[in-house]
Amino acid sequence: MNILNVLILIPLLSAVGVLFARNDKAVKMTALAGAVLELLFAGWLTYVYAKLRIAGATGAMLFQSSTTWFEPLNIYYRLGIDGISLSMILLTATVVVAGILVSWKIEKQVKEFFFLILLLATGAYGFFITTDVFAMFFFLELAVIPKYLLIGIWGSGKKEYSAMKLALMLMFGSALVFLGISGLYYFGGHTWNIQELVAQHIPVEVQRPLYVLIFAGFGVFTAMFPFHTWAPDGHSSAPTAASMFLAGISMKLGGYGALRVATFLLPEAAHDLSWIFIILASIAIIYGAFATMMQKDLKYMNAYSSVSHCGFVILGIAMLTKAAIMGAVMQMVSHGVMTALFFAAIGMIYDRAHTRQANELGGMLKQVPFIGTAFIISGLTSLGLPGFSGFVSEMTIFVGSWEHAGAGYRLATILACASIVVTAVYILRAVGFAIWGSVTNKEYLQLKDAAWNERFATFILVGGIVIIGLAPFLLTRLIESDVTGIMGMLLR
Repeated sequence: MNILNVLILIPLLSAVGVLFARNDKAVKMTALAGAVLELLFAGWLTYVYAKLRIAGATGAMLFQSSTTWFEPLNIYYRLGIDGISLSMILLTATVVVAGILVSWKIEKQVKEFFFLILLLATGAYGFFITTDVFAMFFFLELAVIPKYLLIGIWGSGKKEYSAMKLALMLMFGSALVFLGISGLYYFGGHTWNIQELVAQHIPVEVQRPLYVLIFAGFGVFTAMFPFHTWAPDGHSSAPTAASMFLAGISMKLGGYGALRVATFLLPEAAHDLSWIFIILASIAIIYGAFATMMQKDLKYMNAYSSVSHCGFVILGIAMLTKAAIMGAVMQMVSHGVMTALFFAAIGMIYDRAHTRQANELGGMLKQVPFIGTAFIISGLTSLGLPGFSGFVSEMTIFVGSWEHAGAGYRLATILACASIVVTAVYILRAVGFAIWGSVTNKEYLQLKDAAWNERFATFILVGGIVIIGLAPFLLTRLIESDVTGIMGMLLR
């Protein structure tokens, strides 16, 4: 059995185990044990992968295998990973452990809640390790439906509306992706295999519409302008763990697909048409930043800021320079852990104060110093403070984007850089309202700081932020050779 199957089997078996657990505590312990085991396995897999690369393994993908799935349509269950997919796996494992820990207080339909979380994780892991575009699409769909249920059942506010809106928009994105990959199959020699599609020379006039369909389809998952409207409503209505998963992992499915499928398999079209997505990414970055400034609800604030930050991912991919693409991958990882921490801190505050309105809070650092500190760290990461992951990823995108000559590309880079100022304004204002100062509401004097599970979740996420911020070479060494391979396709 291919070792990568373990990445799918652990969450899947944990989900089955959850269904047979006898009580709520057993359900939570089963889910947590599976998530921790997955994180440990992902760490061990990274070690083995690095050892093989150092020993001279040169294949584009390692641990490859292929099993017939549906022969009449040439669909195979093909597996393989490179440094980019491995970085996404590590991100997913980290966020899932943290999400389960902060969901320890869930009391409503506990078994169903943790089953859906683990099913989401299974879909994400499957998406990142398959090298057959149809299988990727299958796992992408597997990660959509549980979101609808998580928001609709365990959400808050206008949860039914938000869940329906999110599901319909993501299904629209899926439809675009399916049309695009169907075209790849038809014009690419009737194969779904990424490695075989690379060898096909699809005419550039065919590549262009397929590139737009696939990139735009995956762009919906990254909340790319103008398909971003599901994100603020979905994030704000979702329970904390689902918000962490949506922003931390689900939006990365789109970025990964835009890079791995659209850009890698359709390089000539990428050269011709990436300017479209540079424009949309620039609008998303600026619009998202200013929209965030207008928000008073902390969840809406983080959701709109995610639109802006994921705009950096699209910008980096569409710039088609090595540094910009490396920065885009780093930004996916950085934003994943940062926004998960932000949503976790907001969820902890809401559980205690029962409000997410920044102007109704105040003095949280005095009353709940651990949670207040987590909020500040996530905010400082968001505005790109040196030493945290946001700084290295955004700077890499800026430098890589500036390498692209041309007035339009330089203008997009300048706009992206300018958004940092806006980000600093809304982050510092939110911290000033909610965290600094004295406790204005006497009821908040009774608030208790983070519990053991919330502290563990915070330590895991902050650890990811600091490791990338202080030792970015660990991530860049993991992904550099694979980004070089993508550049080889773009320059051929």
